[in-house]
Amino acid sequence: MSIKIHKPTSAGTRHYVSVSRETLTDKEPEKSLLVSLQKTGGRNAYGRITARHKGGGHKRKYRIIDWQRNKTEVPATVTAIEYDPNRSANLALLTYADGQKSYILAPNGLAVGDTVVSGPGADIKLGNCLPMVNIPLGTVIHNIEMKIGKGAQMVRSAGAAAQLMAKDGHQVLVKLPSGEVRRFHKDCRACIGQVGNVEYGSQKLGKAGRARWKGIRPSVRGVAMNPVDHPMGGGEGKSSGGRHPCSPWGTPAKGYKTRKRKASDRDIVNKRNK
Repeated sequence: MSIKIHKPTSAGTRHYVSVSRETLTDKEPEKSLLVSLQKTGGRNAYGRITARHKGGGHKRKYRIIDWQRNKTEVPATVTAIEYDPNRSANLALLTYADGQKSYILAPNGLAVGDTVVSGPGADIKLGNCLPMVNIPLGTVIHNIEMKIGKGAQMVRSAGAAAQLMAKDGHQVLVKLPSGEVRRFHKDCRACIGQVGNVEYGSQKLGKAGRARWKGIRPSVRGVAMNPVDHPMGGGEGKSSGGRHPCSPWGTPAKGYKTRKRKASDRDIVNKRNK
């Protein structure tokens, strides 16, 4: 994939930078792997907005992705590389030797016609999935399981890659993209390679309307509000807020730790913020 800079034929394309989709397969998504999505507009079951700045956007259908890769020792051919509107990474459509089809995240460098396989005996080859105990140290991996058999939960966004650092008894150490070093069980699975669509982060939407197509609604600055609406609102003329930046509910926006304790925190060896 490469970056595509558009000719400034209008104000909306003047600063528009997108990712070229020339390498994607020109086909409709696999119907048997599609599920309808219902929009929430950022609202919970009570109809109250719990995630602000969401709503509208183009209609989407969810692609069912095989996170577990539990079809062991059955080779699959990559039939297509497809766009997914629900995530930053592209998808690879696999057709197994027995005719079954499934979607996986497309690693960087995987092409139509390649063969992938999962299982303890799989080769250390791009797109293959196997337990981390069978992967050599220093290998670049993605799609990492946190619990055996649950399916991939970590390192799934475009361009993301982790590295297998060490093996110690029943555990392995993995350096994640954030710099954090985390402990996993040796039988947790991971896929070989880096997640594709590496240039995703270099995109520029170019205009507000393109954000609306993605379902992102406008965000109003706190200092532009009235005091009844935001702690930083009000004041005669234009003001800079008069206090440290915060949310509408008074939570500091910069430097304040909001992370809650999780049971999985015990597996962190080196934190991302030292």
